[in-house]
Amino acid sequence: MSAIHWFEIGVSDIQRAIQFYETVMNTKLQYADLREQMGSQLGMFPARDGAGGTLVQNEQHGYQPGQAGTLIYLVVDGDLNEAVARVDGAGGQVVLPKTPLGSDQEAGFISWIIDTEGNKVGLYSKV
Repeated sequence: MSAIHWFEIGVSDIQRAIQFYETVMNTKLQYADLREQMGSQLGMFPARDGAGGTLVQNEQHGYQPGQAGTLIYLVVDGDLNEAVARVDGAGGQVVLPKTPLGSDQEAGFISWIIDTEGNKVGLYSKV
């Protein structure tokens, strides 16, 4: 069992952030307006095996985008180079291009990006 169950990425513009991640990850996020219940607008990533998560816009409870602190890695289906190639055009920045984890490359590949909100996020792929 994974030690991680859920993650939340703070954003300042939920629609811009949803568009960015949909473009880079080549997937669809589900928008949820929970401002009345908890002050949040969410952009939920599709359910997968393992941890789930969402983008969160909520100034009321101190959600702020940033590059310091915990770094999460999102799993990319397919070749990581394809996702990395979409980052700049979607308004983000690549700070670490596709890099192998170890010398044999069996562990996969990572990349670090800065999203449209200023968050540093890791991308991971087996290829």
